[in-house]
Amino acid sequence: MKGIIVEDEFLAMEELDYLIGKNSSVEIVGKFEDGIDVLKFLQGSDVDVIFLDINIPSLDGVLLAKSISKFARRPYIVFTTAYKEHAAEAFEIEAFDYILKPYHEPRIAAMLHKLEAAFAAKKEGETGISPPGASGEPSAVSASPLSGASPQELSEAGRPSGSRRINLYKDDKIIVVDADDIYYASAQEKTTLVYTRKEEYVMHMSISDFQANLPQDKFFRCHRSYTVNLSKIREIVPWFNNTYLLRLRDMNAEVPVSRSKSKEFRQLMRI
Repeated sequence: MKGIIVEDEFLAMEELDYLIGKNSSVEIVGKFEDGIDVLKFLQGSDVDVIFLDINIPSLDGVLLAKSISKFARRPYIVFTTAYKEHAAEAFEIEAFDYILKPYHEPRIAAMLHKLEAAFAAKKEGETGISPPGASGEPSAVSASPLSGASPQELSEAGRPSGSRRINLYKDDKIIVVDADDIYYASAQEKTTLVYTRKEEYVMHMSISDFQANLPQDKFFRCHRSYTVNLSKIREIVPWFNNTYLLRLRDMNAEVPVSRSKSKEFRQLMRI
């Protein structure tokens, strides 16, 4: 996995480079201080991830990310910033994540783990490797609620939507969990990453299909790329342009509520 760092503060650039090298297999193939230089570099080179400071010369990070999002082959964008107010805008343009300065290694390590898992799932999808039971051959788990069938197919098979038991993939195994053990899920390309308190799972389906199989009284689609277990919310943080960030119990995670979902969310939470 190849990446570049875009940062106009030398010490911050070197610190991030060190933390990436220490906590992941991501190869940093370039470092830049200026947004225009990044666009020139990307004209002749492909990278998988860009660690992007928002406040950089010539072309700020948000505008640069919007330009990159139009590429046929779009790299992941991880924003780095000292200003929390940029978070909502970062999520609106579907950034993979954002990291606040000063850097904290556990937060960086968690982000890198999620990034590598998403990249691996993406590559698996591109090579056509399917999870167990997806080939059409008989399987003891092929009729599970989340084994790849659509909500319509599940209904036709007599399986109720919103099952309380959910089958999740990890290391070519299917792990059965209670729906209430799921904290949140996020869309990554054509897959959905699902998070319990201690584990992360990759589901080869859209987040819409995954959401359809969750208990609707517990899970809320708070953003086009996120669904959250309402019972796991620890803190609701008012954010930019009438949006919110949700901090969850027992884990270091923040989930955005988009502006289009804010009114419905306030009604649900009675705020």
